[in-house]
Amino acid sequence: SVDLHEGIDNTLLILSHKLIQGVEILKNYGDLPLVECYPAQLNQVFMNIIANAIDAMLESDIQPKQIVIQTEKVAEDRVFVKIRDNGPGIPTEVKDKIFDPFFTTKPVGKGTGLGLSISYQIIEKHQGKIEVISQPGKGTEFAIALPVYSGISRSINLIKE
Repeated sequence: SVDLHEGIDNTLLILSHKLIQGVEILKNYGDLPLVECYPAQLNQVFMNIIANAIDAMLESDIQPKQIVIQTEKVAEDRVFVKIRDNGPGIPTEVKDKIFDPFFTTKPVGKGTGLGLSISYQIIEKHQGKIEVISQPGKGTEFAIALPVYSGISRSINLIKE
């Protein structure tokens, strides 16, 4: 079982070179239990979402540029991770496609269009849910719900035996 806050903090360390360009991170961490998961995969999800948020905000004139990362335990066996930015938001026609493989709004050579598609698959594999809430001009929020016990550690133990 894993401390999700540690994974988020490690992700922010990796992205710190992008954050020095004037994006502020506000951490609003709740009291989370340890979560059964594949930590490297969840960190990849956090990385994809946060990196996209930074890129979107660096392209906009909004000040101050902020990303709020909020975590909370919402039930005995469920946690939420919400990553919200105050960037330009996502147009509706784009929002409907953001989890599609190879869909990207980035220039050629800058994005593969796989980050959010892979993120969606990872969260599903963890028996979780991911959704995006966004309005143009009002920022974007990714809400991730994860079970505390996904059965993943049982499958890891079976592999070890």
